[in-house]
Amino acid sequence: MNLFVYVIKRTIEISSVPTRLSVAYSQLVIEREALPPATVPIEDVGVLIVDHPTVTYTQAVLSRLGEAGAVVILCDGRHLPASIMIPVVGNAVQTERQQAQITVSEPLRKRAWQAVVVAKIRMQALVLEEACGSDWGLRAMAARVRPGDVENLEAQAAQRYFPRLLGPGFRRHREGKPPNDLLNYGYMVLRAAVARAVVASGLLPSIGLFHSHRGNPFCLADDLLEPYRPLVDRKVAALAARGDGRDGIGREEKRLLLSVLNDVVPLTGGGKTPVSLAVSQGSASLARLFGDGKGLLVLPDGLPVEPDNVDDDP
Repeated sequence: MNLFVYVIKRTIEISSVPTRLSVAYSQLVIEREALPPATVPIEDVGVLIVDHPTVTYTQAVLSRLGEAGAVVILCDGRHLPASIMIPVVGNAVQTERQQAQITVSEPLRKRAWQAVVVAKIRMQALVLEEACGSDWGLRAMAARVRPGDVENLEAQAAQRYFPRLLGPGFRRHREGKPPNDLLNYGYMVLRAAVARAVVASGLLPSIGLFHSHRGNPFCLADDLLEPYRPLVDRKVAALAARGDGRDGIGREEKRLLLSVLNDVVPLTGGGKTPVSLAVSQGSASLARLFGDGKGLLVLPDGLPVEPDNVDDDP
């Protein structure tokens, strides 16, 4: 096995104390009460999450993070995103790629969505096998998905999956009872990383494969997010089993959910890589697919493995 070197962009979350953010000498400067200033190179930041009402910024923070390709998430009182800021320019050939995205044929779009749904249901099956000892028929369901998922097997799988993973009384709803709040937070972290990857690949995040709500500026990000959701579900199920998170999302819950970006997962076509890089490979593979109609869509193909088992970048 050859040495595999990868660079993971950092996810920084500000939530515990009043904080002032500024920039000095290409460093993000984090100043907190009663603590010495901390610094992080701007180029190392992938996602900045601000979840405290008394954080202040200089203009340079937002502009320099945008130039470096970072995503900034501003949360409301429920720890949900009130604003997600993504870079405007992400790729040297973005006009060419966006034109291909806009004019993609319907059969190719449906095949791409089929691959996303198959990957998602297979990941759900693996999570159930790990947690319950059975996939409850989800592997067979994944094998039945047709282009465009015309039978809506994605929704059927969710109806079978969530009650068995999180209890028979659980109902997945953004405004629902806990642990929905934990799921919301974990999905938010992933969504930001996927949106950043989509823009970096030169694609329009508002034009999706399946998601198409006119008020959603991140339709494509929500499409590519789907197979990664079970990685969050798995962590939330572990927290719920321990009784954590019942009184809100604390620092430990946030730490665990943020760590999903560092989980190393196998990919379709071979290889293993951290989620933060896997989403970038997936977006780039979709851009190539839009361009020439060839190749595999790179998606997660297994539960996280130990970092020592990471293979070469495919």
